[in-house]
Amino acid sequence: MNQALFSYIDACPTPYQAVNHTAELLRKAGYRPLCESEAWRLERGCGYYVTRNGSSLIAFRLPEADFSGFLMAAAHCDSPCFKLKEHAELAGNGYVQLSTERYGGMLCASWMDRPLSIAGRVLVRTERGVESRLCDLKEPAAVIPNVAIHMNRKANDGMAYNAAVDLLPLYSLGGEPGALRARIAESVGVPDFLAADLFVYNPQRGVMWNDLISAPRLDDLQCAFGALTAFLQAGPGGGLPVYCLFDNEEVGSQTKQGAASTFLRDVLERICAVCGRSAEEFRQAVANSFLVSCDNAHAVHPNHPEYADKNQMVRMNGGVVLKHNANQRYTTDAVSAAIFRTVCREAGVPVQEFANRADMAGGSTLGNIANTQVSLNTVDIGLAQLAMHSAWETAGAEDTAYLVRALTAFYQSSLRMERDGIYRLT
Repeated sequence: MNQALFSYIDACPTPYQAVNHTAELLRKAGYRPLCESEAWRLERGCGYYVTRNGSSLIAFRLPEADFSGFLMAAAHCDSPCFKLKEHAELAGNGYVQLSTERYGGMLCASWMDRPLSIAGRVLVRTERGVESRLCDLKEPAAVIPNVAIHMNRKANDGMAYNAAVDLLPLYSLGGEPGALRARIAESVGVPDFLAADLFVYNPQRGVMWNDLISAPRLDDLQCAFGALTAFLQAGPGGGLPVYCLFDNEEVGSQTKQGAASTFLRDVLERICAVCGRSAEEFRQAVANSFLVSCDNAHAVHPNHPEYADKNQMVRMNGGVVLKHNANQRYTTDAVSAAIFRTVCREAGVPVQEFANRADMAGGSTLGNIANTQVSLNTVDIGLAQLAMHSAWETAGAEDTAYLVRALTAFYQSSLRMERDGIYRLT
C-alpha cells in the first residue's frame, strides 16, 4: 500500500500531473472521460470522470439500480511550494536564480539545501490552436542554499525569511539568458511556448522506516490516493459514489476549479438531469447525500506535546482522525461524526478525535467551503502526520490502509435521511 502511495506521489508533483495521472488510473479501470462543454450521455453501470482547468477532477459511477443520494469523498491535490514567475530567470553575480512566489503556507526552512525540480503545464501553439502540455523535469534542477553559519552567526536563533531574498532558488552558474525557458520548451517538444504555470517541487521519493513513512506532499496526496483506491475497489452501495479531487485548497479554494466553485454542484445537477430527475428530485438526492472531506491532521509532536489539546492527542498509526472546530473551520458535527463513526466501526477501523487547543488557531480545509455550494451533511477527517506543509512530511505506515478500509465501507453503505435529525445507515 505504501509503495503504491509513493508511486502516486512521484507521479503528482503538481495538480496538473495529479489530475492527469488520476484520470489515467480511472481510464485503466474502465472509466470514460466527459467534457463540461459537451452533452453528457450516461449508461447504467458505467463510470465516468470530468476535469476542470486540468487541475481538478470529479469521478462517479452510475449504479445499475436507482440511487437515493450521493456518497462522496473529496481531497485536494495542491501543496505548498514555489511558483515560477512569468520572467523567472534572474542573472547576477555569476549566477542564474529563479524568481518565484510562495504558494500556500509553507515551512520555509524545510526547502533549504535540498535538490528541487520543476513541473507544471505549458501552453503551446499548434495547428489546431492553443494546447496544454505537461512538463516535469523530474531530475534536480535547483537548490535554495542557506547562508553559512560563519556569515550568519544568528542563523540558529530564529530566522525570518524574506521570500524575495532568502528563498530564491539557484538554477545555474551563469549561462545563456533564457536557458531555463529553452529547457522547458524542449521538454514539451516545441521551440518556444506561449505561457506556463510552473512550480518548484521536491522530487525525492518517499521512504518507509520503522513504523512510519516520510515523503513530500503527504498533505494531501495521502488522502487523495486513499480515497481513490477506496472508490475504485468499492462494491455497490445504496448511493451514487463520487470521488472529488480539488485544486487550490492551500490558497483558499476561491477559484473556478476549487472547492468553492460550482464544479461539484454542476456535476451532480448534470447527473440528475441526464437521469431524468427534476430539480425537486435533485434536492431530495442532495438531502440524502453525505460528503467525507479528507485532509490530513496534526499528530502530537514528540518534541512539543504542549501544542496538542490534552484530550485530543492524535497519534500516527492510530487510525482515521475526526476533526472538530467550534468556528466551523471543520464541518464535523454530532450527526456527521455519529454516521462516520458507525461506518468505521463496521469496517473495523480505529477512530481518533482532533481539535486545536482553545488558544491556538487552526487551519481550514475544503469541507466547509464545498458546503457553500452543495449543502449536505459533511464530516472532516484526515490521517495523523508531523511537519504539515514541510517539503518532507512524516505519517504512520498503517494509516493509509485504515483510510482505504473506512472509505471502502462508506462507498458500500446506504444512507437515507428519513426526517431532519433521523438517519438510516446500512
